[in-house]
Amino acid sequence: MTQNPTARPPVHDPASVDAAITGRMSVRAFLPTPVPREVLTHLLEVASRAPSGTNTQPWKVYVLQGRSRDALCEKVCAAHDAIRDNPALAAEYQEAYDYYPKQWVSPYIDRRRENGWGLYGLLGIGKGDKDKMHAQHQRNFRFFDAPVGLMVTIDKVMGGGSLVDTGMFLQNLMVAARAHGLDTCPQAAWNGYARIILPHIGAGEHEMLVCGMALGYADTADKVNTFRTPRVPVAEFTTWLE
Repeated sequence: MTQNPTARPPVHDPASVDAAITGRMSVRAFLPTPVPREVLTHLLEVASRAPSGTNTQPWKVYVLQGRSRDALCEKVCAAHDAIRDNPALAAEYQEAYDYYPKQWVSPYIDRRRENGWGLYGLLGIGKGDKDKMHAQHQRNFRFFDAPVGLMVTIDKVMGGGSLVDTGMFLQNLMVAARAHGLDTCPQAAWNGYARIILPHIGAGEHEMLVCGMALGYADTADKVNTFRTPRVPVAEFTTWLE
């Protein structure tokens, strides 16, 4: 391949970059092995190189470990159980923004169903197993046993583009974690419980919860981590214009 001598050179090992990206997956079972603070700091420093509109860097990250992590898990699990017992309580827990559409259409609903039943099928959870579904969903609120939980917020004054910026920051963080032998699971499941989470982490009234994330070392012996979601081929989502 002919290269322009004035162009920036490629990274030394592009295959490793590709492997970190394609090896990222939503891990749903973690080992209790602690993650050193210096490693977390490094990952956040790398992730902070994400682009953002006019370099606003709108993300704010709260790292929960130990007692703070455990206490938040107990609070949100209790609220989750209360809603199961009294569905009317769900009205008290609203997301700050619509992560999912109010009306599902194909092909998105088809992919969602494929994902849900693929995971539940692997775990032996049938369509009518409400108790098992509840228990599996509640695994979110224990960070899937990961020793590190992250909560990511932005200032409410920011526009919708800041969600895009923060998404790129999160992707950087997940890929960097994979490169260092760690795994993650981004979690929008926490969003409805912001009224519990934000005071717990000390966030200001001007902050909006974007999502949570579990981070740690994957438990490769747990069968849930054999679940890998498919991707549509490039030809299905790409239009070439020349």
